[in-house]
Amino acid sequence: MFEGFCSGGIVKRAVAKGLVEVAVHNLRDFAAGKHRQVDDRPYGGDEGMVFKAEPVFAAVESVRASAGTPVVLLSPQGRVFDGRVAEELARHPQIVLICGRYEGVDERVAESLATDEISIGDYVLTGGELAAMVVIDATARFVPEVVGKAASVRHDSFVAGRLDYPHYTRPREFRGMKVPPVLFSGDHAKIEAWRRRKALEKTIRRRPDLIAASGLSPEERTLLEPTPNERKKR
Repeated sequence: MFEGFCSGGIVKRAVAKGLVEVAVHNLRDFAAGKHRQVDDRPYGGDEGMVFKAEPVFAAVESVRASAGTPVVLLSPQGRVFDGRVAEELARHPQIVLICGRYEGVDERVAESLATDEISIGDYVLTGGELAAMVVIDATARFVPEVVGKAASVRHDSFVAGRLDYPHYTRPREFRGMKVPPVLFSGDHAKIEAWRRRKALEKTIRRRPDLIAASGLSPEERTLLEPTPNERKKR
């Protein structure tokens, strides 16, 4: 699964440039016994299988560069992953991601080995591999030089707790739909103000929970006030 993920796009370029390294480790390589068993039935008689603590501890302790390395268990019980968490993780020289499967991982992993638990959403996946790819992709964008233009990362949705502003390209008119004239006015101050206002309007319309979480600043309230032309139309 990870071979395909690492063979294209930004992650591939980041790896090729030596900016990011992705190492995948098979838990069976750290399991004891003839059959290299990594899971077992849960105590208490529940359904499914649970990852054993021993191979997970052995794997993490083998690959972790230092005691300060974050060890992240990907789990539906974790804190919700977002842009702020990605930026936080990008500050570390190494991150260890534990991909759960089956009914989950022995709780002793969460209690005594993992330093953090992260969820990419309120749903259950077959395994943590897809979640790990999401975390890697989003986190890599905050590593310096991975994205060609650092400003594009700063303007991404959610980075400032707001959705991104609308984007347009050529032609100026398509099937009667026109690009807002302000975008080719050459007035950078007006363009920036327009973008900030549209980002706020989109956030209020589509993700009011983001506004409720942080509130509107006085500057944002001013941006949302009707322009003279809008007042005339009313």
